Amino acid sequence: MTDPLPIRGPFEGELDRLQQLLLDMAGRAEELVRTAMEGLAARDPEITRRVRTADDRIDELEVEMDERVLELLALRHPMAGDLRLVFVALKASNDIERIGDHAVNIAKASLRITRHPPLPDILEIGEIGGQVRGMLGDALDAMVTRDVDKARLVIARDRRVDDLRRSAFRIIVSYMLEQPRYISPGLEMILVVQNLERIGDLATNIAEDVVFLVEGRSIKHMAGPG
Repeated sequence: MTDPLPIRGPFEGELDRLQQLLLDMAGRAEELVRTAMEGLAARDPEITRRVRTADDRIDELEVEMDERVLELLALRHPMAGDLRLVFVALKASNDIERIGDHAVNIAKASLRITRHPPLPDILEIGEIGGQVRGMLGDALDAMVTRDVDKARLVIARDRRVDDLRRSAFRIIVSYMLEQPRYISPGLEMILVVQNLERIGDLATNIAEDVVFLVEGRSIKHMAGPG
């Protein structure tokens, strides 16, 4: 990821540590999603089991983030842009923790899938995985560089994930209707796709928060990317 830009303010060192903690969480979440998708493709139970262990560290980092934010609010009383940064960092850490949970859900579904005959290849699922990982990385890059244009591109890419989800669902259901042996693995694969879509939604949330951080206005629930 891009190195964080210097932060101006009376307590810039503490804000910088807050940002570095967020980047640590994000990097681990990206790796977690990558590992979960690797386990799904390889039908490797050992890979999928590693995801749950790695998610524990993200949970610990979220607790540390909460503690740091509470300390900043209590002792430093940040104002204006600094306060927005603290708020956005806290919210983004919660979104990243949830991304880790969704990666665990994917790993659990992948583990159950190994007990059933493999479905034919569904290219859309791999593409969704690549899209949401890219969205997460770009959203965090946009946050540390205050790049509103990049954030808006992340928001726009969520539409592609939605299109891929619908296409993947149609393909999975068609396999389930044609071959009863595909019903159980098909249901698990639908869960995988749903969790990938949620990861994309959470990356979009982070990108929307970048716009709030820079422009001081919320673009959530608008008809378009703002």
